[in-house]
Amino acid sequence: MLFNSLIFLLAFAPVTFGVFFALGRANAGARAITLWLALTSLVFYAWWLPKHTLVLLASIVLNYLVGRWIVHAGAPKSLPARRVLALAVISNLAALGYYKYAGFFVATATTLLGQEWQVPAIVLPLGISFFTFTQLAYLVDTYQGKVKESDFLRYLLFVTYFPHLVAGPVIHHKDVMPQFERADVGRWCSANVAAGAAFFMLGLFKKVFIADSLVPYVGPVFDGGAAPQLLHAWGAALAYSFQLYFDFSGYSDMAIGLSLALNVRLPYNFNSPYKALSIADFWKRWHISLSTFLRDYLYIPLGGNRCGGVRRYANLLLTMLIGGMWHGAGWTFIVWGGLHGSYLVINHAWQHVRGQRSAGAAERAAAWLLTFVAVVVAWVFFRAHDFASAWSVIAGMAGLHGVGGFTLNLADAQTLDYLALFGALAVLLPAVAALPNSQQLVARWLVQEPAPRAAGVGGSGALAWRSPPLWVAIAWGVVAAVGLMHVSQPTQFLYFNF
Repeated sequence: MLFNSLIFLLAFAPVTFGVFFALGRANAGARAITLWLALTSLVFYAWWLPKHTLVLLASIVLNYLVGRWIVHAGAPKSLPARRVLALAVISNLAALGYYKYAGFFVATATTLLGQEWQVPAIVLPLGISFFTFTQLAYLVDTYQGKVKESDFLRYLLFVTYFPHLVAGPVIHHKDVMPQFERADVGRWCSANVAAGAAFFMLGLFKKVFIADSLVPYVGPVFDGGAAPQLLHAWGAALAYSFQLYFDFSGYSDMAIGLSLALNVRLPYNFNSPYKALSIADFWKRWHISLSTFLRDYLYIPLGGNRCGGVRRYANLLLTMLIGGMWHGAGWTFIVWGGLHGSYLVINHAWQHVRGQRSAGAAERAAAWLLTFVAVVVAWVFFRAHDFASAWSVIAGMAGLHGVGGFTLNLADAQTLDYLALFGALAVLLPAVAALPNSQQLVARWLVQEPAPRAAGVGGSGALAWRSPPLWVAIAWGVVAAVGLMHVSQPTQFLYFNF
């Protein structure tokens, strides 16, 4: 089920939220609310492909039992617990590898060895990368003694909670589950509902009006086979860069908004990454929960920066290669990860040489432009189906297929299309580079009241929604109306494929 579908907006969401607040009003307790949200989350997942719900449930049951086993194996970080954890990690990665990478590995082996091996078509379970990484983080946290979960229903909700289930963020048990235990979790909170609705409508607008509008400019260049000239290649690369940006940003906003309306705060997963002044800064802003997971559970255990410069750079490169593989089963994703790993190595080496001196305006502008162009070039491999397509677009961006151009003929459909594209890009680029992001916009109107007035949801004081000026309310209404007008034919979010 898609957040941007009529079935979600007109049926699933009203029923889910209506019963949730009815249970809270009736003081049914956290247990009843946990059960309701777990059941609705399973329905949300099963709507896509019911048989894959069995894969999800099998993963949940096995990892829950492993978590209990680790707890009973002895003190945190004991040898029995370490062995159980190692077996669980291998098992989870093996399951992920089968569904996501079996075809890729067989195809690669077939090419290298000249054999005619075949693998049956495997349909990737929705969100398998996210619910696998979420549970791996839980098992490691359990092994380290940070969390203990003895209640299966709570664990079921932890994994399946529908706002984050299929495309993140990757959440931690200790950060999210205590919120479901508050006595007032099911209480109607006008501020949370208003802020949640604002997040959701901004996200819906980004997805259906901006991201989906850029789709026609991407496919013909990346999938068409013709060698694109300079303007076509850059147009397609930039269109995809912004399509992915607003698609993922839109999903993240919608997930945060839905959860906030349910009085549960998810971590921000997206923080204006195209404002980054370095690749390291970019990865602190893009897919924040995945970056944090890779840092905490891969880069640091590999040694991080504690073993000298060469080892640090090797750890960075390996971490990003694995991050590329996480996104997809293909050599283009590995190259994308390798590019970002190489970018990070260069970035850290440059920072070491440059030192701590402050940067002037010109240097900051150059740093932003270099970072943005490097990211756009890497996105080409992320989007391309194969190396031939990727290199064709890269060559076009370098002008090797000619510069190209358009006669200013307003009767020509292609001319109008590309005028519209570059006009849109001329608006979107400064918008993402300079304007406030969603959380900054919403934070202007969501304020924390002093604690003595009330013990509100999510903090020591009550949250209040400060009424925005009329022009802001009108603008928000237009955004909501435009978003809702474009949901008749919903399209899948790009990160559902990963």
